[in-house]
Amino acid sequence: MEMMEFIKVVILGMFEGLTEFAPVSSTGHMILVDEMWLKTDLFLGDYVVNTFKVFIQLGSILAVVVIFRDRFKDLLISSRKRKGLRLKWSHIITGLLPAAILGFLFEDFIDKHLFTLETVLIGLGAGAVFMIAADLHQPKGRKESVDQISHSQAFTIGIFQCLSLWPGFSRSGATISAGVVMGLSHSAAADFTFIMAVPIMLGASSLSIVNNLAYFQWTAVPYFAVGFLSAFLFALLSIRFFLKLINHVKLIPFAIYRFILIVVICFLYF
Repeated sequence: MEMMEFIKVVILGMFEGLTEFAPVSSTGHMILVDEMWLKTDLFLGDYVVNTFKVFIQLGSILAVVVIFRDRFKDLLISSRKRKGLRLKWSHIITGLLPAAILGFLFEDFIDKHLFTLETVLIGLGAGAVFMIAADLHQPKGRKESVDQISHSQAFTIGIFQCLSLWPGFSRSGATISAGVVMGLSHSAAADFTFIMAVPIMLGASSLSIVNNLAYFQWTAVPYFAVGFLSAFLFALLSIRFFLKLINHVKLIPFAIYRFILIVVICFLYF
């Protein structure tokens, strides 16, 4: 691995880690950073680079597991031993099922028709509008803890998560906004978003890796390892910072950033 290739892989992992769980669309940033600047496909190859981008998401997922490790340990305890109002696996499964089913049914269509620059820009804009609307229409009497979430709220959040199947919309943008509209605080909605993201992203990433295993090359292992580690470390920083920030700044600043990103991409591409 040449030094410049090493730096490019670290940078791509950095952007993956910083943007995967922030409501700013990691897809939009991957287009801006990789396709226009880093061009990792030139040394990884067209097929391998797609698998690489999916693989480094596992680094971001691991960061969530580390940060919420106590919560996941708690979820592993038998429901009969957990007293009081607590977040359960049934809430998470209820929330992830709609997008999991829809994603499974339309995976090929999404991959073939929705991963274009124009559709990503539409997703960025639509997601920003939804986030602004959520901040402007918060109900009173919000639930401050994720342990207070109901199954109906989890299901509704799951329905809105389906919007994130449109590239550029942002999974966290869709689910945090939906949680706020459904009466959760921003921090409670963010907690549920991150916890729910682990099984659905792990499943989607694993399926994509298996489907593209034929294109994998052993010479690419160092790139995968460096990208994974970079995504993991920067995701740790990003998630911790975001969780401290979200209840103070809400969603509108992130929506404004998305509009700025749209302008930048349009200026550079058109």
